[in-house]
Amino acid sequence: MICLGIVVGLFTLTGCGLGTAVVPPPLPTLAPTGLPAALPTPLPPPDVVDETAVAQQATRTPEPLPTATATPTSTPSPTPTATPIGPCTERMPQDDLFTIVTQIYGLSRDYAPQDLVLLTDYLPVEVTLGYPTELRQIAIEPLMQMMSDMQNAGLQPWILSGYRSYAAQAISWEKWNREEPERAAILSARPGHSEHQLGTTLDFGSPELAEVTGIPNIEFHTYFYQTSEGIWLAENAHRYGFTLSYPRNAQELTGFFYEPWHYRYVGEEMATFLHDSEMYLTEYQLLNQPEPCIP
Repeated sequence: MICLGIVVGLFTLTGCGLGTAVVPPPLPTLAPTGLPAALPTPLPPPDVVDETAVAQQATRTPEPLPTATATPTSTPSPTPTATPIGPCTERMPQDDLFTIVTQIYGLSRDYAPQDLVLLTDYLPVEVTLGYPTELRQIAIEPLMQMMSDMQNAGLQPWILSGYRSYAAQAISWEKWNREEPERAAILSARPGHSEHQLGTTLDFGSPELAEVTGIPNIEFHTYFYQTSEGIWLAENAHRYGFTLSYPRNAQELTGFFYEPWHYRYVGEEMATFLHDSEMYLTEYQLLNQPEPCIP
């Protein structure tokens, strides 16, 4: 979702994000009712994980997602390891990088990561903008390297939001229900149904977005994919373990509209596998992991 940085007062939240200037694209009606009646055959594992693969994902013309059915390889190799979810009574996340979070499947109000750290302790202010954004320690080193490489390439990446607690998400959800009740389910996530509660999700920004959209002080817009920072992330984020959570045409399973700024850390192996397979995380999870519980 549009991610929230826990900063200038919780009542100034904009969906999942910061600021007040958010212009979402035309939005379809959202009415998630569950999974499709039948899911395709699970995707076979990759033969080789190519860590240097760089694909052109950020185009101006949306492309349809590939089908999830594939012909098994002649010599299967292990898929990226995901921790089994287990029985519903035991499904409190234990900082699992592959926990499923959608508009249908959510997190307990009691869950909070145990290794959160402040990004301001690791990244320069021109990246964090001084916001007290938090992220899990496990993702810090890859993020630092990614931000450094982007800056060395002449880019100016911003991090606008990271971890958000269940309580903070509840305030954001209430705000959007009050202001735009018909679109609240797309503009924000219900408490417990935001990936930001996992502490491994970030929303990125670009100083080019205002010029691209023609809207001063804009922070979040689908045209982020046209900015230099958005293009670079789409092509390279997987090499650092980050994957785009809500790509085009993913709303049926995720419940969320296209968000080219919203990336989740899942580790380099899984992120590269998803990139090379042209799959997104929720699609892979629902094909290969046990169906999670509905709180």
